[in-house]
Amino acid sequence: MTVAAERPSMPPSSDVETAAGNGKLAAADAGAAFVLESKGTWWHAGFHMTTATVGPALLTLPYALRGLGWWLGVAALTALAAVTFHCYLLVSRVLDSCEAAGRRHIRFRELAADVLGSEWASYLVLVVQTAINAGVSIGSILLAADCLQIIYLHVAPHGHLKLYHFVIVVAVVLALLSQMPSLHSLRYINFGSLIVSVGYTMLVSAACICAGSSSNAPPKDYSLSSSNSARTFNAFLSISILASVFGNSILPEIQATLAPPASGKMAKALVLCYSVLSLTFYFPAITGYWAFGNQVRSNVLKSLMPDTGPWLAPTWLLILAVVLVLLQLIAIALVAYEIIETKSADAARGRFSRRNLAPRVALRTAYVAGCALVAAMLPFFGEIIAVVGAVGYIPLDVVIPVVMYNMALAPRGGGRRSPAYLANVAIMVVFIGLGVIGAVASVRKVAINAGRFKLFSNGLS
Repeated sequence: MTVAAERPSMPPSSDVETAAGNGKLAAADAGAAFVLESKGTWWHAGFHMTTATVGPALLTLPYALRGLGWWLGVAALTALAAVTFHCYLLVSRVLDSCEAAGRRHIRFRELAADVLGSEWASYLVLVVQTAINAGVSIGSILLAADCLQIIYLHVAPHGHLKLYHFVIVVAVVLALLSQMPSLHSLRYINFGSLIVSVGYTMLVSAACICAGSSSNAPPKDYSLSSSNSARTFNAFLSISILASVFGNSILPEIQATLAPPASGKMAKALVLCYSVLSLTFYFPAITGYWAFGNQVRSNVLKSLMPDTGPWLAPTWLLILAVVLVLLQLIAIALVAYEIIETKSADAARGRFSRRNLAPRVALRTAYVAGCALVAAMLPFFGEIIAVVGAVGYIPLDVVIPVVMYNMALAPRGGGRRSPAYLANVAIMVVFIGLGVIGAVASVRKVAINAGRFKLFSNGLS
């Protein structure tokens, strides 16, 4: 479907539903009618934002601090929190401005095409969003399989099942759960996800404190690499991981779930999200790095549960943390497949009609299967997260929002000489540089690890 077919803006949900009997137009809006239902409140949007942002990828935060050291690491964590909150707020304000002008957008790609004035912007956003969703799905499947394998090896230390067996198990479950019809239908699941995220981050933090205080803990060494080049690449890899952990590529789609008028509601949802974020990011990042120093692994759970030797925290605490991580991964993997639905469904027919149900089941299942295949082949959780951050989240969540705001709203506040405009330009320049260098560092790390990996094995040899 072309951008013109999608239209640069969308009417409120009631109009979309009315349009469902309108033939060609309805078919074009199937993604809106079936997936992006505009019925929610600001706290529902807050639940969606929290699930999309506060996920098990935060288990890589101690690994990110490893490449930066204590003070620079905590400073970068805080700076990314401030910048991403600022950028998400800018996107929401641009959406509110367009809605006030009679152009209500429900997709990031439509908003970009309208504000930036080019269909190429729509295609760029579509490609980046698709890459991000695939990366997040791959990372979620891999982490869930890791968690299952941890429990399995605890129960059967000499068992013969390998990582890819658990990837298959996770993929089957997620293929079934992916059939949830709409993002709005996940509001209570995402509220549960919020509670679960707070639970397992507190458990992981407590486990790291226990591990760091135990006699079996590794020596605490916080030194950085002695090589200047390695230190530089590790620093940019860490920044890419942080960008990915804070990333959320679907804010316009989440704001589209709000019952119109949506103006001002998303700011409240962001405050809710970042309140949870401040609790769930800092505790595991600081305690995990304190406990393991530069020996921490890309998934801190694997540092707490080493392959050889005793676990470094009470078994019940670690098992409970792993179970909660699994529960949230189920919620995260319930992605709103709006892009697939827009292209394959016919809104003129019922959501559960045979015409729409068959392609939904087939395409969503095929998507999960493809992500699972990549997860089984490339079990580099931390590095995959870093690539997604550098290539996807930095441009989509930082660069494009400040550009859109400067084009759409900054001229009203004093033009190119206003502090807001200049601050946004500075953010754009800095993060373009970070994204390019971070992408190189991330791909380099994957290439280095790939040489130590055999397909469909348990991981690095």
